[in-house]
Amino acid sequence: MGLKEVLEISKPRIIVLLVITAITSMYAASILIMHAPLNYTTFLDLIMAGILSSAGSSALNHYYDRDIDPLMKRTSTRPIPSGRMSARNVLIYGLAVSCISVIYAWFTLNPVSTFFIALGIFFYVIIYTAWLKRSNWSNIIIGGFAGSCAAMAGWAAATGSMDILGALVGILVFVWTPSHFWCLAMKMKEEYTAAKVPMLPVLIGMQKTSKYILLNTAILLPYSVMLVAFGLGYVYLVTALVSGGLMFVYHYKLTKTPTSEFAWKAYKVTAPYLTIIFVAIALDAAFHFPVIK
Repeated sequence: MGLKEVLEISKPRIIVLLVITAITSMYAASILIMHAPLNYTTFLDLIMAGILSSAGSSALNHYYDRDIDPLMKRTSTRPIPSGRMSARNVLIYGLAVSCISVIYAWFTLNPVSTFFIALGIFFYVIIYTAWLKRSNWSNIIIGGFAGSCAAMAGWAAATGSMDILGALVGILVFVWTPSHFWCLAMKMKEEYTAAKVPMLPVLIGMQKTSKYILLNTAILLPYSVMLVAFGLGYVYLVTALVSGGLMFVYHYKLTKTPTSEFAWKAYKVTAPYLTIIFVAIALDAAFHFPVIK
């Protein structure tokens, strides 16, 4: 088991994305809700707990999917199907790191933040990976709540509780996820078909899936703007309108050209949205110009 394989089963890109949502949420909550400077010790502890929880749950995802990964080109070279790591070692690593993340959070953060870290692991590993992914087309919709938990853990790390704005910020991830993942599913339709994973394009085809993506983005755009009514300001509002509007345009074009090639272009436009919108939330807290006073 080399460092390269450990990094691969930990899915570093997902780690970075979830840690960004957590720390930007914590920063925004510190300024907007607590009206206090960022606690850098808690900030670093949140990063560590976030890295561990994301890495552990991703490894467990690798372990559970070890039977279908060889059937898809995108996943066939992962450490388990390629024989570079044993399934047993991946399972041990995943369980150990997931448990350590929750224990670490319990002793360094607060109970509410720890709860959301544990809930995120549970949703990704049990609800999405083990239950819904192979059984129902709603897999990615409900499973997307796992990403919301990272943002909520960050918010709670600053406040010690969960308020309406913190919940709404977290649910942004939940609302964004279907548009993001269904674009990827359109690109990888044949592979999901081979693995018998009931992603939406496999069940209803490319054209109908593109319409669902557009509908989801049509929900995401006003939802994101609505957050200004709960305390976010002009910096966030402008970013939400521009980034959400760009997604909507590309997803409208996707309904006119529902091909795997254009779905991949739409995916590349959708992918940076979450990072952009959460950085905007942090910047909005730093340079706060409220829309509603």
